[in-house]
Order: sequence, then C-alpha cells, then structure tokens
Amino acid sequence: MPSADPRVNARLPSVWRSANRPHAAAALTGRMVGSVVAVATPAPEIVLTYDDGPCPDGTPGVLDALAAHGATATFFVLLGRTRRHPGLVHELLAAGHEVGLHGLDHRRLAHLTLAEIGRRTRDGRAELEDLTGRRVRWFRPPYGKQTLGQWLQVRSAALMPVSWTGDIADWRDLPQEQRVRAAMRVARPGAIMLGHDGFAEQTDGVDDGPSPDIDRRDLSRRVLEALGERRLAGRSLGDALERGSAIRRPWFRS
Repeated sequence: MPSADPRVNARLPSVWRSANRPHAAAALTGRMVGSVVAVATPAPEIVLTYDDGPCPDGTPGVLDALAAHGATATFFVLLGRTRRHPGLVHELLAAGHEVGLHGLDHRRLAHLTLAEIGRRTRDGRAELEDLTGRRVRWFRPPYGKQTLGQWLQVRSAALMPVSWTGDIADWRDLPQEQRVRAAMRVARPGAIMLGHDGFAEQTDGVDDGPSPDIDRRDLSRRVLEALGERRLAGRSLGDALERGSAIRRPWFRS
C-alpha cells in the first residue's frame, strides 16, 4: 500500500498512485525501479538492439552487416518465431550476439492480466534458456509499454526490462536516408538504439498493418557506416556493460 505519509504519496508518479496502487510500496523499499535506458561508459560505444525477430527475411541481412563492421547487438526475440526459426537464434549466438526476451508473442502487456504476464515471462525465459543454453537477462515489453505492476511481474521472473534512447524508424515506410538521420540523432556513447530485424504480424498475435518496404541489410550497413564516421562502435548490451554501468530510469507507459 502507499506510504501513510501524504508527502511521500505526493511525490509518487500518478501511475504509481492509481493503477498500480497495490504495488506502490515496492517503489519505496530502496530498490531502483526502472528500465535500462542507456549505459554510462567511457568507451566510444553505442548499444544496438533489434526487436521482433528472428525473421528469415531480415535477420540474416542484419547479421551480415554487423559482421562486416565487427559489431555485436542484442536481439529481443519473440518465442513464437524462435520456435519456427531456431537455426537463426543459434546463428546469431554463434556470431557473438546476445538474446533477450520480447515476449511469447507481440501482444501488449495491457491485454494480459498481471498473473498471465508473470507466468508467460517465466515460461518464456525458461524456454529461451533451454534453446540457447545461456542465461537470459533482458526483457523488452512489446511497444515499450509497461506499468509498474507489469514491471514488477517481469522482475519477479528474474529479467530486467530494457527500453531505448532512440529508434531508427524502421517500422515505418520512410526513405533509408531519413532512417539513418533518425539513428544519428541518438548517436552518442552509451545510447541504446532500437532497430528491428522483423515486423510483428498476425502470427505474432497483432495486426499492425503491412510490413514496411525495407532492406534491413542495407539499413544496418548505412547506420553502422554513419556510426563509424563518428568513431562509435556497435555493441550488445551485455558487451557494453563489461566496460560500463546500466542507467535505469522509470519507464511506465500504458
């Protein structure tokens, strides 16, 4: 329950005081409540993340571009897709990349009960770890949408939510040059960049309209070249944290 001190309650964000009232006390226990939004690092590195894969039409091209530039990335995968394309998961791990959980499918957490979120996240983590033989640490909520109560369910599954500093707008139909410009607006050490190696569709439990017309290999190559011009290397979140520390901030959007 919220604190008995009204001065404390007044400082709580409104989302904690209302929809997440039963969980507000957890925010006052001294634990840092929030998602990873960036990395504090002395290295000239930017964190590359890709969502909604694995996808035969997008993932191989992204992997080719990353390999050509000696970059690593964190791939937030959908369990339904890993079941259909387990070979792509093993391929990206063999190339030195990292896997995080994006969900069993791409449905918004708001469409699930808190109990369902906890169960699905725990089951998804276990299945992904069985497939990869590696510990899975990160979770990215579909659409980046989560409340405090949902965040607590993810944390109870021993996963840390990860958000982003900026995205490259590769989920919309835009010229590649415009997407690269969007990426460069957040091109600074420690930033977390959101990209996609796939596009969620009806088989992933959602209908977000038609997939954008995009060459993901070409876009990744262009972004990596532009980062290179700024002397920034692309790294997975795990790799970046070997030299830096996570920056966590409240990220609650319903």
